[in-house]
Order: sequence, then structure tokens, then C-alpha cells
Amino acid sequence: MAHLGRLLGLAVALLLILSPLAPAWGITAPELRGASANAVISQDLHGRQLQGAEYIKADLAGVDLSASDLTGAVFNTSNLSGADLRGAILQDVVAFASQFNGADLRNAVLENGLFMQSSFTDARISGADFTDAVVERGQLAQLCRRANGHNSITNRDTRVSLNCPRPKG
Repeated sequence: MAHLGRLLGLAVALLLILSPLAPAWGITAPELRGASANAVISQDLHGRQLQGAEYIKADLAGVDLSASDLTGAVFNTSNLSGADLRGAILQDVVAFASQFNGADLRNAVLENGLFMQSSFTDARISGADFTDAVVERGQLAQLCRRANGHNSITNRDTRVSLNCPRPKG
């Protein structure tokens, strides 16, 4: 039995040594990402297919991203203040320390998004769908004070998607 264990261990070691290693495409420093980060930035990105786009320290303030598909996009320390994201698909987005202050997120789908250390001060969120999104506790309280409406894409209520407490009264 001991020989079988050693033989199995040797087989696993040989597989690891002989198999080609896949490149590590996970989260890396912007300098290592090359030209793919921040590749598509202009004032009018309305209706674009931008799945998996990377915006690292990008200035997207006031940019029209309405009706764009940004599924799986990365916004790290980016400024989206005043951006138009009406009806945009932001599913599975990673937005670390980014600013959505004053952004128009009406009817946007932010499902499964990670918005760690991101701010939404004065963002318009009527009809936005935040189902299973991760938002900082302080930002969540701000969003719940303004949450209303129903998302026409996912058929979900904004307050319910944010897990806001029921209004008193």
C-alpha cells in the first residue's frame, strides 16, 4: 500500500512537470497588462460591446456608456463620475475603489458586481438591478435611501435587489 502511495505521488509530480503551464491571466499589475488596459475610451461609447474591457485608473467622467454591454469589465480606481450608464449591462463587473458619483445608472444591470471601496454619491439608480452585487455597507445605506423603480431588463425591483429594509410607515 505504501508503494502505491509513492507511485501515485510520482505520477502526479510527473504530470505537473511535463504538462505545459497556462499563462496567468488573473488580476495583475496594469504595467503587465499592456495595451489591453484602457484601450477603448472616448466620450461616446453608447451601445458598445465592451465585455471584459479593462479600465485601470481611467478617466471615464461624463462618458456615455448607455446601453453598452460591460459584462465582466474591470474598473480599478477609475472615475465614472457623471457617466451615463443608463440601461448598461454591468454583470460580473469588478470595480475596486472607483467613483460612480453622480453617474446615471437608471435601468442598469449590476448583477454579481463587486464594488469594493467604490462610491455612488448622488448616483441616479431608479430601476437599477443590484442583485447579488457587493457594495460597501455605508454606500449601501446611501443607495437604499434613493432606491426606487423596477428594472425593465431583469424585471426586478431596485430596493429588493439591494436588500434594502422596508420603508417605515
